Amino acid sequence: MALSILNNIPSLAAQNQLAITGSELQRTLFRLSSGSRINSGSDDAAGLAIADGLHANITALTQSSRNANDGVGALQVADGSLAQVTTLLNRAVTLATESANGTVSNNQRVALDSEFSAIRAEIDRIGTNTTFNGTAVFTATPTNVYLSDSTSGGASNIGVTTGLLSASGIGLTANASGTLTSTANAVATKTVTVGATTYTYVANLSATPTANEVLIGANAAATLANLASAINGGAGAGTTYGQGTVANASAVAVAGATTVSFVSKTPGTAGNTVATTTTDVGNTFGTATMTGGGTGVATLTTAVLAQAALTNINAAIAFVAGTRGQIGAAINRLQSAVNVMQNQSQNLSAAEDGIRAADIAQEVANMTKFSILNQTGISSLAQANQMQQSVLKLLQ
Repeated sequence: MALSILNNIPSLAAQNQLAITGSELQRTLFRLSSGSRINSGSDDAAGLAIADGLHANITALTQSSRNANDGVGALQVADGSLAQVTTLLNRAVTLATESANGTVSNNQRVALDSEFSAIRAEIDRIGTNTTFNGTAVFTATPTNVYLSDSTSGGASNIGVTTGLLSASGIGLTANASGTLTSTANAVATKTVTVGATTYTYVANLSATPTANEVLIGANAAATLANLASAINGGAGAGTTYGQGTVANASAVAVAGATTVSFVSKTPGTAGNTVATTTTDVGNTFGTATMTGGGTGVATLTTAVLAQAALTNINAAIAFVAGTRGQIGAAINRLQSAVNVMQNQSQNLSAAEDGIRAADIAQEVANMTKFSILNQTGISSLAQANQMQQSVLKLLQ
């Protein structure tokens, strides 16, 4: 080998290898200190893209799980509120049953009806004021729980609807009422129409009635009692239009000495409206038109009305129970969605970890190797620089 002082090739080789060793040692130290195999795009460009995509999926799934849990929380608030409504309705059953008993006076029924009115008001308050995170819980508008894994194909909405809650909505609204007043006894062939049913006064019941006949009594009170009995579906000659009658679909009636009081039972064409008219205004009965909102008898002021109210209260209990069942099904669905998303998140995290995480055992071994190579490289560079000194011996 020729001796030269222009270039120290061994020194250059040692410098180059020392630079490579230093770079690898630095990369190993980065991985050990961060715990990540990929600290820059140059470490693994494809792996970085995959890992970042997986991390976005995991982030979206984690938040979606929170969204679903929030939905569960809102539905549980609704379910708890409806449980209290059921408790109130059970108390209403007690009140209606007590009011329907013949041993209770009308004054006592007024007191029972007052508590019943308070129950309706409390149901309305629960429906209006129950909120979750500042948003009304009971609403007719579906609440969409958004679930996503950050991809366009992995997004979905689970719509949950609690529905509106009010006394009227479950059939307990105080309905419109009205009265027909007797100024004289009824006249045969004259009629009274209650809702869609017409009743005809007769002096004697027909052997085979073809119309809703109401027998004229010995006095106005007796005639009014016969009319009320016909409307409520009573049976028996001398009280209604014949045998086996059915209740009026529009209203129930309670007879007094000089009046018949009506409370609407089913909605009419104008909401909850029942019109009562007579063909003998001025001579026999006046005219009453009842209007109002709601669906169902909601008063305990008489035994007859209390019995009718009891039917509506039981229907309301069934309605609330059905609503709670729907809410329970929605809760179960959201909880199932949470379980699925947590499983997805777990497996995606494992996949991301396999790409991104550093193998600590391997990196420790690499650090040992590159540390030794770094030291030997420095020593080799020193020896290479010393080799050029031998040229000076020729000049002595």
